[in-house]
Amino acid sequence: PAGSTLTCGNVLYLLLFGWWLSLLHVLVAAGMFVTVVGAPYGRLCWDLAGYFLWPFGKVIQKVEIPESNQASEAGAGESSALLGGPTPRRWGGTGLWQRLGTAAWLCLGFPVLALAHGLVCGTAWLLILLIPAAELSARAATRVLLLPPQRVLVCRPSTADVPQEGEVILCCHRAADPSCCKYTLQGVNVLAVNLLPLVVVTLVLGYVDSHNHLSSSTVKFTLALLSITPLSYYIGMATASLSAQTPPAVGAVLSATLGSVAELTFYISALLKGSRDGSRCHAELVKSALTGTLVGCVLFIPGLCMVIGGIRHQEQRFNSRSVGVSTALLFLCVGGVFAPTVFSKVCGKLVCGDCNDITQSPLGRLLCHSCHFDLMDNSTLYSSHVQPLVYTVSLLLPASYLVGLIFTLKTHSHIYDLHASGCHVPAGPWSRRRALLILLLATLGVSACADLATEHLGPVLGSSAVSQYFLGVTVLAMVPELPEIVSGIQFALHNNLSLSIEIGNCIAVQVCTLQIPILVLFTIFYPTNFTLIFSDLHVYACMLSVVLINYTFMDGKCDYFQGTVLVMVYFILLAVYFFAPSPSGC
Repeated sequence: PAGSTLTCGNVLYLLLFGWWLSLLHVLVAAGMFVTVVGAPYGRLCWDLAGYFLWPFGKVIQKVEIPESNQASEAGAGESSALLGGPTPRRWGGTGLWQRLGTAAWLCLGFPVLALAHGLVCGTAWLLILLIPAAELSARAATRVLLLPPQRVLVCRPSTADVPQEGEVILCCHRAADPSCCKYTLQGVNVLAVNLLPLVVVTLVLGYVDSHNHLSSSTVKFTLALLSITPLSYYIGMATASLSAQTPPAVGAVLSATLGSVAELTFYISALLKGSRDGSRCHAELVKSALTGTLVGCVLFIPGLCMVIGGIRHQEQRFNSRSVGVSTALLFLCVGGVFAPTVFSKVCGKLVCGDCNDITQSPLGRLLCHSCHFDLMDNSTLYSSHVQPLVYTVSLLLPASYLVGLIFTLKTHSHIYDLHASGCHVPAGPWSRRRALLILLLATLGVSACADLATEHLGPVLGSSAVSQYFLGVTVLAMVPELPEIVSGIQFALHNNLSLSIEIGNCIAVQVCTLQIPILVLFTIFYPTNFTLIFSDLHVYACMLSVVLINYTFMDGKCDYFQGTVLVMVYFILLAVYFFAPSPSGC
């Protein structure tokens, strides 16, 4: 392509790889010249040193050798019109000298350069934007370095002596390409592929270094939490592939249930850890994570998509009727989830830690501290009234989701832009057997990472001065949802805001109608400290978020300003959680 080769990406290649890769080729060239028999390869390495220092605007060609010259053994004194030098010999020729040179190259020069190019290829691939440089090094190691030196020609396309018959095997004009972020391998985004080594490192480090000799609990907790992100992406892709190969209703149920595997695995692991340690802090942390997922999916994901999409598109429109149905279902679900909490405020017993008479009189007023509604002191009220209400709500919420599926897929599918209720990831390209295998492996990986995260959660909470509420609603809630955030942004950039909004709404609805009832059901068979009684702060944050999002989506159109309002409200709520004290006893 036309244009200057002096770009930021090309300069970055020079600083990261070009200079030392060129120097290494010079050193290998000197070594091959010392062997004497490897002198032709020394000349090749010398030419490649100049090429890999700045490969842009240059090409490497595979030169065709005439048959008459290949068969001739006396060609050393003949002139080649193609190369301007001695007639090249056959790669595996009969001459002893040539065979010794090839052996010296394969034993001394090639392994060093192949290892260097492999290092460049791996590093550039992990950086994603430098994938063109990775392909350059991979092609150099697998093709250029394995050719006879007489058949390799380094030149510039503008020079007059470029042979037109030669095959161009290496050509690069840009070392970096922003569009590589969309690069996929068999339907899997390159970022998810590159994060798989992180999962391996996390598991090895977590289970081998059990006594924290190599790293601290904070490092292991962070790595385990980050490793859940690519694994949740693979679970979503496998679920979408399975859903695409089943009837719509079955596919929607699969997407809804299996799409929550990563989050549920972490929550259950945390509850089990808290039950073993006899601590209620883990249960409070799970409630904070559930609330953070609700607030983040209702405010942050749609708001961020509106802002980024609004930068490219002045005004974006969406299907207000379909979004209205989703938000109405969300309002119903949030109300059902917090119904036991509201009931406890009305019927619960107010318990205060310390009360003082500020008037010093029998009828004076009392100033009390650390007051809260406590149901556990009144076991009859909790077991006879609150607990049955929790079980009733846990049955009604999945039923409401089932009604929503019937409405979406069967009776009123014509009002929707999408014909599937599971909005996690578009249909994947995998076969059923492969999808099941990846789903199984990703689920096992999530279980192992969740076990590591909860194992090191206690030391992290003990050493952190930040409120546990804040850690729950931010890190634990939003890190597993990073693939969904990226998907929503991509749809918004393509002016498909309806799907971006539905992604956030679907996750929030599934938290209320599936994840929370499953956690309640789990506590029946394995008693933990988890109860469906949330703090006042969680109730206010979720109610404010749902009311605000219903108001925002009324007219079926939006711009970056409305998105900014949603994001700012989300950050204000985060500030409230940041300065809020941790739950009592934690």
